[in-house]
Amino acid sequence: MKKTNAMRELDKAKIHYDIIEYEVNENELGAINVASKTGTDITKVFKTLAITNDKGELFIACVPGSDEVDLKKVASIVKSKKVEMLELSKLKDKTGYIRGGCSPIGIKKRHQSLIHESCLDKDFIFVSGGQRGLQIKINPKDLIKFLKMITTNLIVE
Repeated sequence: MKKTNAMRELDKAKIHYDIIEYEVNENELGAINVASKTGTDITKVFKTLAITNDKGELFIACVPGSDEVDLKKVASIVKSKKVEMLELSKLKDKTGYIRGGCSPIGIKKRHQSLIHESCLDKDFIFVSGGQRGLQIKINPKDLIKFLKMITTNLIVE
């Protein structure tokens, strides 16, 4: 298996992780499909979202696959008037990743990252490994420490 940027960064930092591969359906790239294909509880599959503010700054948010990010909460946390999802056409240029393969780890440039607090109740979570069909199984506390993530409530209630 070819190492992704995410795997190389974790290796360099000597952080333990496991790689989980699964068959990709190009029409179903969401976290629910990942959970189904890997046999993992959807609350442990965290999707990586690229969010931008009115100043063009990029933020990375990780939320459980069955939940929806609350953009008003994110705006408040990052001290912005307004935030929105990054346009899909800009994702590769800004992160180095494509839809369905965007990892919070190994992004071209380190950005402020946030993760939903429910991860703290889990012994492990899945995040994208940096390409479609590849998930990184990692201790959430290791991920938070490595990326200096803000851990808080980010979802629509």
